[in-house]
Amino acid sequence: MEQHWKRLADGVELAVTRTDKFKTGLLAATLTIPLSEDTATAGALIPEVLYRGTRNHPDMEKLSAATDGLYGASLSAGVRQRGESQCVSVLCSFIDDRYALDGSAVLEPAAALMGEVLLDPVLQDGAFRRDYVESEGANLADRIQARVNDKRSWAVFRLIQEMCAGERYAVDKLGSAEQARAMSPEKLWAAYQALLPAAKVTFYYGGSAEPERAEDAVRRSFAPLLTGRTAPVDCRVAAKPKGPVRTAADAMDVTQGKLAMGFRTGGIAVGSAEHPALLVCNTLYGGSANSKLFLNVREKMSLCYYASSMLDKIKGLMVVSSGVEFAQFDRAQEAILAQLEAVRRGEFTKDELTAAVRTTANSLRGRGDSQAQLEDDQLTRLLFHTAREGEELIGAVESVTADQVVEAAQKLELDTVYRLTGKEG
Repeated sequence: MEQHWKRLADGVELAVTRTDKFKTGLLAATLTIPLSEDTATAGALIPEVLYRGTRNHPDMEKLSAATDGLYGASLSAGVRQRGESQCVSVLCSFIDDRYALDGSAVLEPAAALMGEVLLDPVLQDGAFRRDYVESEGANLADRIQARVNDKRSWAVFRLIQEMCAGERYAVDKLGSAEQARAMSPEKLWAAYQALLPAAKVTFYYGGSAEPERAEDAVRRSFAPLLTGRTAPVDCRVAAKPKGPVRTAADAMDVTQGKLAMGFRTGGIAVGSAEHPALLVCNTLYGGSANSKLFLNVREKMSLCYYASSMLDKIKGLMVVSSGVEFAQFDRAQEAILAQLEAVRRGEFTKDELTAAVRTTANSLRGRGDSQAQLEDDQLTRLLFHTAREGEELIGAVESVTADQVVEAAQKLELDTVYRLTGKEG
């Protein structure tokens, strides 16, 4: 597996993973801008409307026929959050040229179709089609409002809103349901026209083709994005120190309480020297089925239905998510913090550390088995210029010592506690 990176223009970069490991190739084009309440809704709606049709393929039936002609290629569009940035992406997964029956090229026509979707949408009266905007706006609003139905993820969502209030990180990548329903074709078209020259543009290709061929396909199919760029987007996320511990709570018609706790990592984030140790620390503390939270708080003490921790390596946050009985909120919180204190004091065995290192390394190694995860990792590298990845990061993880885990744990500081409780009566 070979990795190649190239700057194609100001604010435009290409990453290529040349490999014969997969039977499919993957091409992705991503436009990244800072998260903002003013632009988030449009940013989330644009890829959905673009996916409805192009000038040459003006509806989903014709667009589907075009992908069928590429050996059943899979085309998708959507929005992601990376740190404090919103990423609008168009991706296409297609059969690798080695498996085309007649030896024809698939990469180039797939890139051309993606270029159509991103840059040549079907229009009506000089803007997006009204029926497409209205229907996709309603769908987006429904997605936003449906978030509350999954109480586990809702509690984490609400924790982030409270913990990072006033920071870009707290802006919902999907935007506002009210704005989605009220979006007009003209306003969305204006947002799309503003996005194209202002965004940081990243391309990714994974497959057996030579890097030069992938570059040529990108240059031909996305030529308008390679010129006329405005000031490059800065995607870096400044670490914010924790303040006094804050608490927040909501009452809903639920039978099980949710306890979410947010920690600042003391500046440890992707690319920092301490990042591998923090990865192992998280696995040891709450990131696996052999973690202290799972084995002690959940299994031995029976205080939680579930208890786990997860990192946002870009923002520099750790979140503990748990489900508890209403009467056990205080005990569960004390137990969760006590397990972190144990890690800070180095109260874990050599076997526990070895298991955490192996689990973390295997998880990282497993990302190389997925085209989608390889693309996701390269997007992070391109946006944040991380120094370690792949085998280099795995090697760093496998070299983590107990002292390094303790040092990483000691930098974790509780910032915000959120509780989802039941309504009285």
